[in-house]
Amino acid sequence: MLEDPSILLILTVFLGLLFLLILLGVPIAVAMGVTSLFIMFFTPWVDFSLRVVTNNMFFSLNSFTLLAFPFYLMLGRLMNAFGLTEEVFDFAMSLVGHIRGGLGQVNVVASLVFSGMSGLAVADVAGLGRIEYTAMREYGYDKDLSLGITSTSSIIGPIMPPSVPIIVYAVLAEVSIGAMFLAGIIPAFLLAGVLMLFVYFIAYRRGYEVAEGFDVSEIWHTFWEALPALFIPVFIIVGILGGWFTATEAGAIALLYVVIVGIKRGKLSLSDIYNEMKFGTVETFAIVFIIAAAGIYSFVAIQLRLPLLIADALLGLTENTVLIMIILAGSFIILGTFMEKLSAIALLVPILLPTLGPLGIDPIYFGIVMVLSLMFGLITPPVGGGIFVLEKVTDATLEEVILAVIPFYIPVLFTLLLVILFPSLSTFLVGFM
Repeated sequence: MLEDPSILLILTVFLGLLFLLILLGVPIAVAMGVTSLFIMFFTPWVDFSLRVVTNNMFFSLNSFTLLAFPFYLMLGRLMNAFGLTEEVFDFAMSLVGHIRGGLGQVNVVASLVFSGMSGLAVADVAGLGRIEYTAMREYGYDKDLSLGITSTSSIIGPIMPPSVPIIVYAVLAEVSIGAMFLAGIIPAFLLAGVLMLFVYFIAYRRGYEVAEGFDVSEIWHTFWEALPALFIPVFIIVGILGGWFTATEAGAIALLYVVIVGIKRGKLSLSDIYNEMKFGTVETFAIVFIIAAAGIYSFVAIQLRLPLLIADALLGLTENTVLIMIILAGSFIILGTFMEKLSAIALLVPILLPTLGPLGIDPIYFGIVMVLSLMFGLITPPVGGGIFVLEKVTDATLEEVILAVIPFYIPVLFTLLLVILFPSLSTFLVGFM
């Protein structure tokens, strides 16, 4: 089959039609479905059968792991409705506000903590962005630094558990959500650390003064205020490491905890819960539809032996796993600049996952690199969600946000390179499961 020149034409149509539909604004799930049906109907290598279509779509959704998605999605939505953003910011302020570039450092730490509440970068910018930006400007920080670090720190969210993009990857790649959560912890802290060093360097170069000293009593006070938010990621991680429950069960328990605490503290009403469930159901259905479409798209791709062709092409360039991952990461970055990130994961995983075995790449390590690379697109035009949300919640223009975030590409790309060069950064904690 591979020697047949017509297969190259079929593969070109298979990929070209998909990207054409995406560029025309067709939803990713519909684009994958239409492309798959077109190839099945008009080529001799893939038989068209409604039973094959329905079976592949059904079995791609027939997964206990997939139950985790609505739990963590609702967890993030209810935590945002809970209104703990100011408490998180105050705790981060007491913890690192005394370091040079204090509010910039607070920006990063607050995003790291908030990641355990939302798991989505755009939620980070929308929830904390206005508070962080306003505070930095009021304390005399330059506009470009305030915009740049507020936007860039949001990338931590999709890496730090609980992460919605990581859940989607785990479901599609059929790997443990708990393992993927643990794999994201060290890279998330590494990214936070590199960003804090970068902020410190800028603050030193610009002569920002150091704020007041370390106050243990203030840390203790703000810690108790933010404890409901801080408890969630710790509960999930410790529970998974201890073998007390699966990541899916942890999501359900954490969700119940948030509902009880929110109602008890008077910050969540039944109408709030109903509204969040309503919007969460719509988002869940959208992701489930994408995963179902990815199931049939994956079937067609495997029938056309596309993963084998990709693996052969990469091995033809080099057999060095690190260089292969750098090439793939570069491709993910480019794709992430013009595609919605969850859709990109749904598109790429079915095609690339079968290539990991021949290439000798760990799927957990691969997943962290993929998610981090794609999330770089959140701070790049033309579809950088973090950029557009920040422009809406601040007084900055879109051009100002884009120019301000460009210098912060350096620490993000540096972190990505470290994660690629040292796979143990992703796999070390997984060994404790």
